[in-house]
Amino acid sequence: MDSCETPAVRVLVVEDEVRLSAALKRGLEAEGFSVDVASNGSDGLWMATEQPYDVVVLDIMLPGINGLKVCETMRAKQIWTPVLMLTAKDGELDETEALEIGADDFLSKPFSYLVLVARLRALVRRGAGPRPVALSVGAITLDPVRRVCTSSGIPVELTPREFAVLEYLMRRADEVVPKGDILTNVWDFAYDGGDNVVEVHVSALRRKLEPAAIETIRGGGYRMSTARS
Repeated sequence: MDSCETPAVRVLVVEDEVRLSAALKRGLEAEGFSVDVASNGSDGLWMATEQPYDVVVLDIMLPGINGLKVCETMRAKQIWTPVLMLTAKDGELDETEALEIGADDFLSKPFSYLVLVARLRALVRRGAGPRPVALSVGAITLDPVRRVCTSSGIPVELTPREFAVLEYLMRRADEVVPKGDILTNVWDFAYDGGDNVVEVHVSALRRKLEPAAIETIRGGGYRMSTARS
């Protein structure tokens, strides 16, 4: 019976607030996760790069190396373990930088424990598949590691969310991608608005790239075609 059991999801919590990290460890273990804890950035970076984890919970403000640098170093080493970043309350700049250097999601302190668990499960389902150094569809090139986008060789400035929408569409090039799929994979668990937000971001991408870069498939969604010259 034991040999058929599904291995526990391995979580690394990198958090220097002792009471918070202890509470997270107890709570997540009660949910069936296997949890390791690091109390500083240096230890967290070593553990995240030398041991296999399914997901990492990473605070930004850490002694030694801060969480942003830890995440950036992981991505530079091509370690794609999903990262949920913990940011300060009203830390909009922190959240933006976290996404730009490769974090998959973020939560602002104080946060709901139920929301944390739900987001961790979503990140685990998404997985840590390898990400190519650069994506190319037609004249558009996207470098997820360096966070650089070019169109016909010309740099294009994108917001973190525009970048994420474009990356998702490019990873599914030649497929018709429903708006619901984009919403589920690009927006976080707490978002409760309509899918018109996807249309807004696709329209912004068309203005910055070119109108024909992203096709609208009536009743289906959006598509980026590799057949375009």
